[in-house]
Amino acid sequence: MATDEKKSFADIIQGSKPVLVDFSAEWCGPCKMMPPILKEVKDKMGERVTILKMDIDRNPAVASAYQIQSVPTLIVFREGQIKWRQSGVTRADQLKTVLESVL
Repeated sequence: MATDEKKSFADIIQGSKPVLVDFSAEWCGPCKMMPPILKEVKDKMGERVTILKMDIDRNPAVASAYQIQSVPTLIVFREGQIKWRQSGVTRADQLKTVLESVL
């Protein structure tokens, strides 16, 4: 889910719109379960949220900055602050509830 213009990760998570970041890796089996879940969340929430996928192997500095120990790890940011964080596959309805509470 690319943005229209190249914004840095730091810029994206500073906004007032909640940003759900899926920290994942190519080699991670459970990570492959997340795309359809994230699509369902996006379909339900539309433009009210931003959803990003972050490959920890391609972005080691970001993964390190947020101490990502296992994947998938999902973090919801708003205005640069971590509002929620969980490791492991998470159901779409649970993610939607979390995002609604952050809005």
